[in-house]
Amino acid sequence: MSSISYHDAVNDALERLEDLGYERGAGVDLANHGPMGAEAVAVLGHGDEVAHWTRRYRRALDHHEPPAARFALDPADEASWRPALGDFGRAGDWERLFARELDDAPWRDVLARWWPRLLPGLFAGLTHGLIRTAHAVRGLDAAGDTATRLQRDELGRGLAYWAARYHALPGDPALRGPHAVPGAVAALPRVPLDGPRGPAVARDRLDALDRLPGYTESLGQLAPYPAARLLSDMTLQFADVYLGHPEVFPVPLVHGVTAPAAARLVLPHLPRELYEPTLARLWQVQSAFLLAFTADRGDEGTTAWRAGADELPPLHELGARAVEHGDEHVIKFTEACLREYALRPDPRYPAAAYAAQCRIPRLADGGGVGAVAGAAAR
Repeated sequence: MSSISYHDAVNDALERLEDLGYERGAGVDLANHGPMGAEAVAVLGHGDEVAHWTRRYRRALDHHEPPAARFALDPADEASWRPALGDFGRAGDWERLFARELDDAPWRDVLARWWPRLLPGLFAGLTHGLIRTAHAVRGLDAAGDTATRLQRDELGRGLAYWAARYHALPGDPALRGPHAVPGAVAALPRVPLDGPRGPAVARDRLDALDRLPGYTESLGQLAPYPAARLLSDMTLQFADVYLGHPEVFPVPLVHGVTAPAAARLVLPHLPRELYEPTLARLWQVQSAFLLAFTADRGDEGTTAWRAGADELPPLHELGARAVEHGDEHVIKFTEACLREYALRPDPRYPAAAYAAQCRIPRLADGGGVGAVAGAAAR
């Protein structure tokens, strides 16, 4: 049992990480995972380890400088802010905009106002705009009236990163089809590789999604089931996808679980009319993940993953192992899988978390694992 509360651990981490920019890595643009990873460590019940983890994280890769604001954006004037969507050179302007917004209105009001504006660009930073926003929302919700400036600033930075890396995928998804998630995944053809696998292939496929077989059709394949069911179906299906593709570089596909799991944290704070478009965009992102990062169905939908089930540690040890492992993707993926498992106890969730712990290098090994994922996403 941690002697440091979740609230204190999160705020200590935010203070320690406050000077970091939005991205990191030499010659690459990798999302700053510090606030997300630290918050997940605290959620896993290891508040005592948060300060140590932030120190390890900071040593792994140099972060870029925090962006400076240059030109004011007017949130009331669409002609002012819309051209700045997806312009990372305006990240400092977006941060200043959201700081003003959160000074002037309750954070839930700001979230509800900007969510539909940012939602078409959900793929931003390989969905890290959404995910960073969701971790901040969970902290603010838990804090209630004791929320700090650091926590409000973190929500502003999550939204600012989403806006600055806004990435709209082609097409307009809608929940109008005949399939649940497994059927929609089964209906999506995969594109075989013509040569060796690598980040350039994934990047090229992302740039040509609307020309890949099945992508456009996939946007209308998912049926309008209730949000709770669709989110569980999405996370479970992508736990299965992760297990079924040990040949794929082990980072990108984790976001097929962590993105919908993040949306689950945010939806209760949004108007219900935003649920369906959010789910449709999540499915669009998952279709993109499948087409960009997989070339066939591998062992999806099989029991091949059970071959390693004897090595799976007890459920209560998975969180501690993730924290000790140290990689930020492992920590966030394990926390999401355990949270989803609590709602739907399917053994593929802990199996996928353990697979990530085995496939992704430990933080102490250099922390460079995200470079390929970042290159593939650009």
